[in-house]
Amino acid sequence: MSDVLGSVLKFGSISAATAVSIYACFLGLIANQFFQAHAVYLHAFQMTWFKDLTVPEVFGFLHNQATPFSLKSSDGETLFAWHILPPELYRQHESELLTEPAAGFVHDITARLAFRLLRDDPEAILILHMHGAGGTVGSGYRVPNYRALSAGRPDKIHVLTFDYRGFGRSTGTPTESGLMLDGIAVVEWAIKVAGIPPERILFFAQSMGTAVTSALITHYALESTVFAGTVLVAPFVDVPTLVATYRIAGTIPILGPIAKIPVLFKYLSTFIRDKWLSGDRLAQYVSMNEANSQKYRLTIIHAQDDYDVPWTHTPQMFWRAVSGTGTVPRGLTFDEMESKKAGIRKDRGEGGTVVEWQTENGIIREEILKYGLHDVIMGNPIITLAVMRILDSK
Repeated sequence: MSDVLGSVLKFGSISAATAVSIYACFLGLIANQFFQAHAVYLHAFQMTWFKDLTVPEVFGFLHNQATPFSLKSSDGETLFAWHILPPELYRQHESELLTEPAAGFVHDITARLAFRLLRDDPEAILILHMHGAGGTVGSGYRVPNYRALSAGRPDKIHVLTFDYRGFGRSTGTPTESGLMLDGIAVVEWAIKVAGIPPERILFFAQSMGTAVTSALITHYALESTVFAGTVLVAPFVDVPTLVATYRIAGTIPILGPIAKIPVLFKYLSTFIRDKWLSGDRLAQYVSMNEANSQKYRLTIIHAQDDYDVPWTHTPQMFWRAVSGTGTVPRGLTFDEMESKKAGIRKDRGEGGTVVEWQTENGIIREEILKYGLHDVIMGNPIITLAVMRILDSK
């Protein structure tokens, strides 16, 4: 009996030592920038294998409804993009679009009818779509997402989606500074090539795309440029906070044990290259718009059953944003913000909760849904309504 017990204890000790060694190796990998880039951006996972991104019909689009083209970043990277026509506008011009040759990859998008329908309509709305980590413009729930975005005004809302550097057919390697340049290139194309003024441009972002968008709108707010509005779905406060709270399948913590040791976690965080401080940027964005009396619209959406980015990041983002309005006491804590929200929160039962904070200049809206997961939510009616509310408030 004692021999059996001894064998069990020996096996347990070896297993524990092995697990600790593997975890230590994992922590060592975190300091490696190559590993970090692939862990944060997941750009190696295309998720559209054996499908040609230059043939949008493969992804369910109508003939010439989506135009594949590319644009250049300021540092010379080539970014692959789709311009997607709204369905009612497509129907109105279907015969003309059907007679055009199949788009394939278009070297001069300005020569296409779809582009002219965007550029020449003084009421056209353009949504700049910033997708999440991993995959391409055609992956997973992104195609249904484009349809949900246009659904509110199916004759007016165009979508421009693109792959960041290192993703899909785009060149380069993703970094925080690089993705910022990519976003700026897309905005500049929309304004200067497509001729769409900022007041008719709306940002939609999901997951990692919310970090890119928070940086972009703050960058342009510094130049006193404000867009029609911003919708952030499943955002995260910053990368260190995300890795501290992330759990595989919502159950197995990655750095949770280390996060409970603040000194050790703070030291480990110094090795994180791309921190994406979205919470801080959002506070700065709101503060600048308030100081300049610029009108802004911000909607933050999250599902409680999101296993990839915990939904608790969204109340943190809301708190940071509201703290920038100047309508709450300086130094208001998160818990104090939650107490204030309790008085204005609207409970919609199984539909979740809504909190809306208004100032003379802006509207900040938080929607916490009970269901929607991390990606499925992108094709749900909540997305269509979020876009419609922003456009109707202008």
